[in-house]
Amino acid sequence: MSARLLLLSFCASLAFALPAHADGEVQKLITAADKSRLDKYGETRKAALDEAKAGDPAEVKQLDELLARPLVAFSDKDLTGNWKCRTIKVGGLSPLIIYGWFKCKVSDDGSGWKLEKTTGSQRTTGRFFDDNEKRAIYLGAFSVNDDKPKPYGSGPESDQVGYAFRNSATQWRIEFPAPYYESKLDIMEFKR
Repeated sequence: MSARLLLLSFCASLAFALPAHADGEVQKLITAADKSRLDKYGETRKAALDEAKAGDPAEVKQLDELLARPLVAFSDKDLTGNWKCRTIKVGGLSPLIIYGWFKCKVSDDGSGWKLEKTTGSQRTTGRFFDDNEKRAIYLGAFSVNDDKPKPYGSGPESDQVGYAFRNSATQWRIEFPAPYYESKLDIMEFKR
């Protein structure tokens, strides 16, 4: 077998052995700062959760229960529709703060799922991108009250990045590592 054919055969076998990745669109859109935040996701999350242990015991229990739920695939479910959502701030200025429930909406305009938090003073608007079977990447923009959100890529004060995880047909969450404001990790929880 020629060296060239052997190399092609090896590359083809690697392609089948590696996990499937998104179509590359997210890599074209994500800012260098947000790529860095995702690259440090594991260590940021661990540090934030360590700090959260010093929070109110009842809230720590709620957080532990949320994070202990098994993950399921996104591929077989449709997230479109209305959701109640709440933000959990982990680490940073306070060990742990769990806010009340607000309204969120997921729509599909033909190019994928789009999230809008429609009530509460802190809002987000953004899109999801495939990452693997049990995780998606969220790129969005933070805004306050009814201010028009800036487009993603406008800068660190408004850009948001996170990993989305699904727990069931009626529950999922997004984890935002190193958000610009207040905490080390924001978790946005969704329920039907």
